[in-house]
Amino acid sequence: MSLAGEIAEQPAVAERFLRERRDAVARIADRLAPRIAAGELDFVMIAARGTSDHAAIYAQYLFGAHLRLPIALAAPSLISLYGVEPRVERALVIGISQSGQSPDIVDSVAAARRQGAPTIAITNEPGSELAAAAEDVIDLGTGPELAVAATKTYTAQLLAVASLVTALEARIGRDAARDAELDAVPDALRDALKSEPQAEVVARHLASRDRVIVIGRGFEYATAREFALKLKELARVSADPYSTADFVHGPLALVEPGFPVIAVAPSGAAAADIDTLLVRLGELGVERIVLSDRPKAIAAATLGIAVPTGLPEWLMPIATIVPAQLVAMHLAIARGIDPEAPRWIRKVTLTR
Repeated sequence: MSLAGEIAEQPAVAERFLRERRDAVARIADRLAPRIAAGELDFVMIAARGTSDHAAIYAQYLFGAHLRLPIALAAPSLISLYGVEPRVERALVIGISQSGQSPDIVDSVAAARRQGAPTIAITNEPGSELAAAAEDVIDLGTGPELAVAATKTYTAQLLAVASLVTALEARIGRDAARDAELDAVPDALRDALKSEPQAEVVARHLASRDRVIVIGRGFEYATAREFALKLKELARVSADPYSTADFVHGPLALVEPGFPVIAVAPSGAAAADIDTLLVRLGELGVERIVLSDRPKAIAAATLGIAVPTGLPEWLMPIATIVPAQLVAMHLAIARGIDPEAPRWIRKVTLTR
């Protein structure tokens, strides 16, 4: 299947995950929730690379906001290069990998399991080494993803993380209602696919540019990072992602009149902060490309892309990344690059 086909498949993948994987996630939550409620688990550690690392950043916000659990992003090189196993016996350790093959991610999960920590593999390959290393597995079930650039496996990873957190929330008595909000995700993905004409306009506008900055904050920081990665690997654009809070602490000096900045700016707690920055960028003559569900934010931009309305802020990154995928794909085409064959990279990268 082509990259375009896999992007289009995402609503069906989400529907299938919610229909077929929810019970398995619930069983994992049944075992973990009592340990969280009893204070036996102090934090969550997540090992991931590349696109999966951005799913880990999404998890960092979600576990923190909904379960008040701090998240450590693993440094797999401590084990693979330096032979040091961090102490994680009081952590929930999660490995996220589309292929489940990267040795350093497998080693991180295996080391945690040896220490007696509960471990979960989130992967599209339930027969992989990562799945074998973990105590529990959340199978994404996306079907084969043949395009080098990950799309449907990324949104499935986000949905898997969201499903796990909502199941844990319900079982420790924090919020049992959020689980039902997951059901809106497939339709939101369908709506997100309707942004393709706007994404093509943005792509044509950026076709001659070699540099761009992508900003987002809170839950959308993960989207900003994944958007920038897609621009790099598909369109060969030097795209730097920043939290808006970090951006004003120095990288703001990079911009000048005509410089393009892409802002992921849907409704939510971070919207006012991003709007303030966009006003300042406008005063500096910066081109502002805005992804938002807020007509006012789009109207104030140089170019805008409408993202779906109706999802709560914590689920919005599953939808906002779809227009980003479309922009990156069409930007590659506009620059005369084949998005099916990114230069010098492969589908599975084995880091040690």
